[in-house]
Amino acid sequence: MAEFSGKNVLITGALGTLGTAQTQAFAELEANLILLDLPSDPRVDARLAAIHDSQGSPGARYVGLDLGDLHQAEATIRRLSDEVGGIDVLVSNAALIINKPFEQFSIEEYEAQLRVNSAATFALVRAIAPAMKQKRDGKIINFCSVTLNGRWDGYVPYVASKGAMYGLTKSLARELGPFNVRVNAVSPGAVLSDAENRVFADRLEQYNSWILENQSLKQRIQASDVADLVVFLASNRSRMITGQNIQVDGGW
Repeated sequence: MAEFSGKNVLITGALGTLGTAQTQAFAELEANLILLDLPSDPRVDARLAAIHDSQGSPGARYVGLDLGDLHQAEATIRRLSDEVGGIDVLVSNAALIINKPFEQFSIEEYEAQLRVNSAATFALVRAIAPAMKQKRDGKIINFCSVTLNGRWDGYVPYVASKGAMYGLTKSLARELGPFNVRVNAVSPGAVLSDAENRVFADRLEQYNSWILENQSLKQRIQASDVADLVVFLASNRSRMITGQNIQVDGGW
């Protein structure tokens, strides 16, 4: 879609499974990509090289940033927005996810997941919203989760953070709508991912069977399935869609 040519697209959690699929999709649509993930990540060079080699891509820049430091995150992205002439699309993937009984979580672990998984998005939107409002155009795509359906054990801080993200999406859509800035959320189901392999390393086969038993569609979700929806929500084809939480979960 030519509409992304010259547009500044900021993707957090850009080196994860979901972020990788999204950066590739936007690169092929000629967007100016800004990848945000943790500092000193060994995957950076390979991802930037892949984007550079994508047909039509103008390339990308990388921002290494710990989103747990909310004040630093806001200040850094505010400076970046000013430097590039405003962020046109923000995709908030970045998240911490830990699986264990809720009694085993410390207060610090609970707070850390709320900071990175939802409060950081509030900080980033504070940084980019002024330029979007001035342009009277912008798209913000947040990530919620299928875990909000309540059928997942061991994710209390994560689910709480995604509930906060849902509320943030609804309220921001209302406040930014008069400026033609659209805010939506995507709730992926169980996407085949590196995180899944890490969290369920000791029981992958059992986990995979449980997923397929619960999904209406009996095949695993790919990151590209989610990226397709993200691109749609960032495009003018969804111009009258805002304040929504759209699930890509195979039908739970």
